[in-house]
Amino acid sequence: MAKIIKLKKSVIVAADVPNLGKLASLAEAVTGVNGIGGIKLGLTLAMQDLFVAVSAVRKSLGPTFPIIYDHQKAGNDIPDMGKQFAEVLKESGVNAAILFPFAGPATQEAWTKSCFDAGLQVLTGGVMTHSQFLVSEGGYIADDSVERIYRFACKLGVRDFVVPGNKINWVNRIRQVLTEELGEENFVLYAPGFIIQKGDISECGQAAGNEWHAIVGSAIYKKPTKEEQREAEMEVTSQIIR
Repeated sequence: MAKIIKLKKSVIVAADVPNLGKLASLAEAVTGVNGIGGIKLGLTLAMQDLFVAVSAVRKSLGPTFPIIYDHQKAGNDIPDMGKQFAEVLKESGVNAAILFPFAGPATQEAWTKSCFDAGLQVLTGGVMTHSQFLVSEGGYIADDSVERIYRFACKLGVRDFVVPGNKINWVNRIRQVLTEELGEENFVLYAPGFIIQKGDISECGQAAGNEWHAIVGSAIYKKPTKEEQREAEMEVTSQIIR
């Protein structure tokens, strides 16, 4: 499959806004800003109308602008639900889906293959940005599951991966796993967890390598005006595109 984003480095705007009106305004604020590689739509907008949300983005940014859907977190139901999930996303017009398949390899395989069969790209993640997530952090998810998720994703044909931008030790570990499985430069990393969640873009960039995309949300969309949103976008992209 072709790459989701043609730029080697960019900022993806996470549009976790509460309604379609705010999404339309945010899409207008993104227009023409160099270094913006895509928009990520989430569960809140999908519950209102994902097709309309995609249309609002396309109206401002055009028919080929990359739109990634993040179900927060998809890939955790029974395997058979993967086909329905993928078909709905394809009909809505998104380009790619993020999967965090904590429910096991059977679901991971079924959902990944369903997305590919529907013509969608897949971004796989295995560790989240918040505290008390992994067992070692006081959470529920076993630490050794992380590596297993990424290695299996490689075997399924995934080449795009989500890593936690505010947990640099995990960015380094995951990149090493992917390099072992796929070879250097044969995968793309996407990282949330900056600014509000205290991740350092420059530090993450050094760990992530030559091809990666920062996912930035509230530091942009919570600005009260389109002008301030554009200013925030340009500030963040200036840290990526040097």
